[in-house]
Amino acid sequence: MPIPHELDFLELAAYTGAGSGSGVRLLKDLDASVVGRHVLVVEDVVDTGLTLNFLARTLSLRLPASIAAVTLLDRPYRRLVDDVPLEYVGFTVPDELFAGYGLGLEECWRALPDLHFVAAEELPTSLTGDGFRRQEPEPQPGSAAAA
Repeated sequence: MPIPHELDFLELAAYTGAGSGSGVRLLKDLDASVVGRHVLVVEDVVDTGLTLNFLARTLSLRLPASIAAVTLLDRPYRRLVDDVPLEYVGFTVPDELFAGYGLGLEECWRALPDLHFVAAEELPTSLTGDGFRRQEPEPQPGSAAAA
């Protein structure tokens, strides 16, 4: 039995601003209207819930019939908000970095056919152990890098 459905994509980005705190911003919006429609958000990993919460609040203003979310990997112990419409979870995972099955770090390991833990010693040199980009030290006046 076919199920009528439509796929659409949006892009969100987390940001941290000097003095303005942090948040989420919409980079690419949906092309289709969600008014009166059932919306299923598909996520790869849900951690703090801030992004999913932002998305659910944003979409709810557009009057969908319902909003639910599915994620492959969930880390509920990292939640900073309670109001996330997470209905379906593939796996609850430990606080580790994962790669493969579409997940990558600086595009490394994304094409692996299954999920793998990424040990700190295997990280690309520009990433820290928590997956964030390393801050390069500022060149010191008089150093070769500053010249």
